[in-house]
Amino acid sequence: MNAPGQKARHAALIALDAVLDRDQPLDLAWREAKLEKLEDRDAAFARMLVLTTLRRLGSIDAVIDRFVEKRPVGKNRLGVQIMRLAGAELLALDTAPHAAVDSAVRLAKSLPTTQRLSGMINAVCRRMAEHGTRIFDEIDCDSADTPAWLWERLKTAYGEDEARAIAAAHRNGAPLDLTPRENEAEWAEKLGGRLTPTGSIRLNAAGAVPALDGFEDGAWWVQDAAAAIPVQMLGKLRGKRVLDLCAAPGGKTMQLAAAGAKVTALDLSKARMRKMRENLLRTRLSVHVVIGDALDWEPEQQFEAILLDAPCSATGTIRRHPDLPHLKSGGALNALKPLQDALLTKAFKWLAPGGTLIFVTCSLLPEEGMQRVEAMLAAQPDARLDPLDAEADGVPAEMIRDGALRTLPSQWPDIGGVDGFFAARIRRVE
Repeated sequence: MNAPGQKARHAALIALDAVLDRDQPLDLAWREAKLEKLEDRDAAFARMLVLTTLRRLGSIDAVIDRFVEKRPVGKNRLGVQIMRLAGAELLALDTAPHAAVDSAVRLAKSLPTTQRLSGMINAVCRRMAEHGTRIFDEIDCDSADTPAWLWERLKTAYGEDEARAIAAAHRNGAPLDLTPRENEAEWAEKLGGRLTPTGSIRLNAAGAVPALDGFEDGAWWVQDAAAAIPVQMLGKLRGKRVLDLCAAPGGKTMQLAAAGAKVTALDLSKARMRKMRENLLRTRLSVHVVIGDALDWEPEQQFEAILLDAPCSATGTIRRHPDLPHLKSGGALNALKPLQDALLTKAFKWLAPGGTLIFVTCSLLPEEGMQRVEAMLAAQPDARLDPLDAEADGVPAEMIRDGALRTLPSQWPDIGGVDGFFAARIRRVE
């Protein structure tokens, strides 16, 4: 394990197996791989290896399958993960072929469960080095690297051309976006970033976030540009009673508080709310924090505005979380849709007459967007969709569909894309 990069490759192997074999999300997989104990360079290499493998998994597997009659399974499954990581190096990261092959064989020989597979791994990796690039380049990567359940839904919702553009954005990953409390242009200049059309600061080469100017002072927080738009849809908030439902980790909560609202933030997760409290302390923003289940909780009074960021498939965040399509399936929606409906019903009950409810999901799927809103409007006679206006609401026209916000990863391709979000503005008539 002393060869250059071998500790990083071993950590990458642990993390990749945690995701693909044991359905662990990446944040837990990184911990299991103990990335924090690696030197910064090795930790960064391990992350890049895993993220690249997950983003190109279908294409890498298609190449491997050309050279393996039967993949190792069960206790030998790590052999497949080693070949996948080697495939990422050889086919997507342009590692020197001899280095990638030698490192894969060293890794196999270092582990009890893969020692006897080292000969096969050596042969497959050599074939990938010699012939794999041609095969890799001929694969329809858009469909191959998107799980079938999601690929078909994207084509149905947006058409094949847009689905391919979304798949391409997923392969490219995502830049870092920040939401400043104030002085957007000034902070963009200080941080060497650029302002997005909606006022977020975008950094393409950020480094360690806590080391950036303004972090300790709470001048900004990390938040994708698309995630910052729903709060803007509420308009002026100073002095208003606002409820943030499913609030953790708190990006929208801090936006609401920074806009002068009297915010109550509710979430079920103690761990995620602990992170929110840390961010609130850093930004010195005042929020009433409640840990509880929104389906059981009851407020003392109604709210003038409510923001419901409902649990969903999170398919809009795949650029940042390439583990998601491999952890979820289309069947998971069957449990999420009733929960979204129940939360919408609860939230609307707590909305004062004349108030505004923003329903948000970080999903690309219509089943978790306008279809939920239409069902709610049909059930609530005093609810009305309040359509967005590009000029009045400051939302780019291409991000408005059927009167609601619909962002896609394929939008803003010249500056690095954007997460997929849906948000609808609903009024309670007086």
